[in-house]
Amino acid sequence: MSTVRVDSTGVLVAGGRKLFPICLSNGPTTRLGEVAAAGVNMIRTGTAGWSSEFAAGLIAQERAKLDAAARHGLLCWLWLGDLTDLPPSAGSPRERLLVQVVNGLKGHPALGAWKGVDEPRNPFRGEKWVRAAGLIRGRGRLEQLDPNHPLVLTQAPGSPLAHLLPYRPAFDVTGADIYPVSYPPGIHGGSRNRDISVVGDLTRTMRAAAGSKPVWLTLQIAWSGTVRSKQRPAVVPRFPTLKEERFMAYQAIVNGARGLVFFGGHLTQVAPPADARAGWNWTFWHQVLRPLVAELSSAEVRPALLAPNAKATVKAGVKSVEVVTRQDGRTLYVLAVRRGGPTSTVGFTGLPSRHDGQQIRRGEVLPEWVQEPPPPPIGGGKQVFRTVAAANGGFRDWLGPYDARVYRFRL
Repeated sequence: MSTVRVDSTGVLVAGGRKLFPICLSNGPTTRLGEVAAAGVNMIRTGTAGWSSEFAAGLIAQERAKLDAAARHGLLCWLWLGDLTDLPPSAGSPRERLLVQVVNGLKGHPALGAWKGVDEPRNPFRGEKWVRAAGLIRGRGRLEQLDPNHPLVLTQAPGSPLAHLLPYRPAFDVTGADIYPVSYPPGIHGGSRNRDISVVGDLTRTMRAAAGSKPVWLTLQIAWSGTVRSKQRPAVVPRFPTLKEERFMAYQAIVNGARGLVFFGGHLTQVAPPADARAGWNWTFWHQVLRPLVAELSSAEVRPALLAPNAKATVKAGVKSVEVVTRQDGRTLYVLAVRRGGPTSTVGFTGLPSRHDGQQIRRGEVLPEWVQEPPPPPIGGGKQVFRTVAAANGGFRDWLGPYDARVYRFRL
């Protein structure tokens, strides 16, 4: 069994190795090697339907899933359903089942984290929303049983901060689901902002709810609002484009997310026939998710996602551009997204001096490739990252709506 913990900067550390969680929920049951090779490092498993009668069989099923994940170097985010919502009295049937499940699975090397009650403060629960007190008791009992894996509590969008703050003692990591791509737009977010930039708004809310604890955002592949049913036959399916998914991922990161979950690949009601037979939306994977995951997990970009926030704060001269500054040793990363407005050059200020006191003169844009020296002839040079010139602690670059940039500067 390896220990999985959250470090002081909010980064997940598994077996001594830092990870930026890139999770599929629910993930495929086959071709796990393919998603792992692209950069996925976590799969959501578990069930909402734990029962004492069938506990032994369900635990065996989960161990089989963990075994399959382990063969491909994947971790599992294992859903405990409602088991962490404990009543005040000790020794309840639910607590006994929680003990049985956790003790049966906690030692598996592929276990990455536990998933607690899903969306306990969802406004659609009405008066039946799950109170924080039971979840705080559940987290305490889980920590006694297994101090080596964090508990993640995911909320629904639409709740004010005051409703979320009481849950802070009930988790090690929190987050929220947000699926803004639909007809009409923005029906999932419970916000006046119907644009995909609601992802950044929600991330900031969850950061405030989390305090010093980390946040993982769950982003859209598909969800019930984009799936036809007998109750809602007029629903028109809609999926994020690569540009939209990339923007949402980076906007969540810029606003503080330390992990990303992609939900809905298992909703084969809106998948092509071959994918429906396979049980997972491989078409969306190939067209949208695989290129994004490969970029996020690349050797160039991954250090920016793991690095702590820098002491220096780079700012954009345009309100629609959101920025976070990270530093890893003598490498400074500036991550920027533009949530709207026109396409224009944007000025950035606040670059620190290099370690030798000299000004930064240039930076690289990851992972945007150009030929150097420029053609002609085509192929007469080598491919390098596009650069931006810097002077007097600032630089300029073009950004359009939903653009996302990762800049790397050597200090």
